[in-house]
Amino acid sequence: MNTSTNLFDTLSALLERNNILTSAAEIQGMVCGMLGGGMPLECLDWMEPLSDFIHQGDAFSPEVHTAFKKLYDDTCQQLIESDFALSLCLPEDSAPINERGQALLNWVQGFMLGFGLHQADLTGCSDDVKEGLEDFAEIARMDEEMSEDEESEQALFEVMEYVRVTAMLCFNELGKSPEQQQGEPKTVH
Repeated sequence: MNTSTNLFDTLSALLERNNILTSAAEIQGMVCGMLGGGMPLECLDWMEPLSDFIHQGDAFSPEVHTAFKKLYDDTCQQLIESDFALSLCLPEDSAPINERGQALLNWVQGFMLGFGLHQADLTGCSDDVKEGLEDFAEIARMDEEMSEDEESEQALFEVMEYVRVTAMLCFNELGKSPEQQQGEPKTVH
C-alpha cells in the first residue's frame, strides 16, 4: 500500500479537527497545480493561497501548518524524482468507489485552482498539457454515481493514473526546479 493513502486519512482527520472544510485530496491537488503551473519549488508563500481558498485567509494552527509543509515537501520530492513517483493523496483502495471518485474530483478541482494561480497563459504550453487541462476540466465536472463493479474500478483506476501522469507532465513542462530558477532573471513583484 502506498503511503499517500494513509496520508489521506491522517490529513482528513487533521482538517476535521481544525474545522477546515476541504478535503486532503483537494489540498494536494492545489499544491501540485501551483507547482505544475510554474511556481518555484522553493517558493515560500504557497501557504497563503491555501489559507485564502480553504480557511478564509486565517492562519493555520501550528499542527496544520506542519502537516501542510510536510505534504508540500513530500510532493515536491515526488515531482522531481525521475521515476514518476507522484502519489495522489486519495482514500485507500478499500474505500467505497464513490468516496474515491469524489476525492479524485476534489484533487482535480484543487489542481485546476492551483494551476490557474500560476499559469494563466497556455499559448506556450504543449498540446499534451493543453489537452490534459481540458480533460481535467471535464473530469472535475463528473458527478454521476459509480457502481461497485470491476468495470467501474478499472475506469476509476485509469482516470486516476491519467490524472497522476498529467500532473507530472504539467510539472515537467512548466514547473521550475531550483536549477532552472538560477538561470532566469529574478523578477520583483
